[in-house]
Amino acid sequence: MADFEYDLFVIGAGSGGVRAARVAAAHGAKVAVAEEHRVGGTCVIRGCVPKKMFVYGSHFAEDLHDAARYGWDLGEIRFDWKTLRDNINADVDRIEGLYTNTLDNNRVEIFRERATVSGANEIMLASGRRISAKFILIATGAWPVVPSVPGAEHGITSNEVFYLEDLPKRVVIAGAGYIANEFAGIFHALGSKVTVVNRSDQILRGYDEQIRDRLFQISTQKGIEFIFNAEFERIDKQDDGSLCVHFKNHERCDTDLLLFAIGRSPKVDGLGLADVGVAIDAKGAIIVDEDNRSNVPSIYAVGDVTNRVQLTPVAIREGQAFADSVFGNKPHRVDYATIPSAVFSNPPMAGVGLTERQAREQYGAPKIFTSDFRPMRNVLAGRSERSLYKLVVHPETDVVLGIHMISPDAPEILQAAAIAVKAGLTKAQFDDTVALHPSMAEELVLMK
Repeated sequence: MADFEYDLFVIGAGSGGVRAARVAAAHGAKVAVAEEHRVGGTCVIRGCVPKKMFVYGSHFAEDLHDAARYGWDLGEIRFDWKTLRDNINADVDRIEGLYTNTLDNNRVEIFRERATVSGANEIMLASGRRISAKFILIATGAWPVVPSVPGAEHGITSNEVFYLEDLPKRVVIAGAGYIANEFAGIFHALGSKVTVVNRSDQILRGYDEQIRDRLFQISTQKGIEFIFNAEFERIDKQDDGSLCVHFKNHERCDTDLLLFAIGRSPKVDGLGLADVGVAIDAKGAIIVDEDNRSNVPSIYAVGDVTNRVQLTPVAIREGQAFADSVFGNKPHRVDYATIPSAVFSNPPMAGVGLTERQAREQYGAPKIFTSDFRPMRNVLAGRSERSLYKLVVHPETDVVLGIHMISPDAPEILQAAAIAVKAGLTKAQFDDTVALHPSMAEELVLMK
């Protein structure tokens, strides 16, 4: 590799890029990373990490209200948006420092500027410097989609939502996927009037229907408004700074904040990939094989820019597999089967394996077991909100094909349960496991 300045040059210092760079360097490669924004990428800087902290902050709204039923007299309760916002962003700064230290400790050189691909083995930095590398890894992630309608510039995306100057009194959220439902729960709990607008007639397409229907029911009972089959026409900014959102087939809606959460597309614009012949699919994603390699042998890609599974842990595993295979003489591939996922809505959803619809399509008539219950914490608090757990079981082998739930702490519970689904355990083995009482998780082994 003496003919190149670096063995590996990574474009993008998000979760996948950082893991690939660190592991490749640990295997002895000379590695550099270019990042035009901040080390840590979407998840750490403007995604799942600060989002989850906002979720935690919003939960106190209900917890403090319920505290009275548990004997606590807290007096006057006041929420300050700026305190939550600033504390979260300070912790994001701390985590970014840890990511930077990880690269520094592994002797990975960081270029804090934009980089593009100018050849199969060449990178062009924004400063004008050209760098050669034996291998190039694209790990630039994905970017929020903004609709092409007049006035769309008046809205924001998840990139900006963590830095709002004030908590808006009214929020319109465009989209009904996991980002939309998570921020709907956050803003509603913190006191905003929330309206979720979607162009189709359902939320969380792809998730188990029974579970997502329960979230819709709970959300509407809480006071979140949903507008379905609505198509944007234009957004007007009014004299008082508020927005008027016009729809082609629905009455107008006034709001103080419009948040676009209609999807994310691979961030490949301007990278120069087409000029060097890297194949891109119809959705703008880099096409790679099972070893993360593009059609240009020296160029690889991992994470959301490949649009396979847009989850941080998947990007990390892809980065690890790439570095081990190319530089560590330990070739392996990512197993995309049975990946658990969660929606940090209020209450949260979590699932792993086949949904009921998917199981019916594959096996005809799967066995379905459910537990529909009111958590003990809700009973004493006087809340009617109910949890729902669901097992999808193979009709002949008794293997548990999927677990889906909506409940407080559902993601925490599902992580352990996902091991059982990945291992191919049967419903009988669930039944043979003694319940841990009293807990919500015990419902997983008590379904009949």
